[in-house]
Amino acid sequence: MALRHGVQFLATDIWDTPDDGNRYEVIDGDLYVTPPPVWKHQDGLANLLFILTTFIRAHDLGKIVPAPVGVVIDEHNGVQPDIVYVSRERLNIISERGVEGAPDLVVEVLSPSTRARDKGVKMRRYAAAGIPHYWQLDPRTDSLDAYRLSEQGYEHAGRFGPGSVFRPELFPGLEISIDELWR
Repeated sequence: MALRHGVQFLATDIWDTPDDGNRYEVIDGDLYVTPPPVWKHQDGLANLLFILTTFIRAHDLGKIVPAPVGVVIDEHNGVQPDIVYVSRERLNIISERGVEGAPDLVVEVLSPSTRARDKGVKMRRYAAAGIPHYWQLDPRTDSLDAYRLSEQGYEHAGRFGPGSVFRPELFPGLEISIDELWR
């Protein structure tokens, strides 16, 4: 839900929001608040995070964290993706308070209250910021959609549903069984 009161918010305002269990984001200068997610959202998120963290640490590839973590991608866009990955070569964009710049990967878990935003304005903002990889995890269909940045914005790299295996180009050698995300 966007809160519009004629006020233009700055991306850094995300670090001044209340600690009330909600997630606050600034997108195109508008403040959005999202209630806590449901169980299946968190279950799929936790399983994906475990798989990615294990692989990233084993290969010393960088840092990965789940929400809540603030990511300021420009002056008017401060977001809190469900998962944020920053490669070892780009760790300088991590500050004490969060990420200040475009991560290498963001993952959003689609939920009824955020689906349109995650597939619309946030996806456009992530592309404009130059985030090379964007994944959407969908608990409704037990699937994962991968997007890769091109000159025209994100191009769909594939949809992976029940019974399939996702082999992300960002992490050569990693195989993610989609069924493992929803077990």
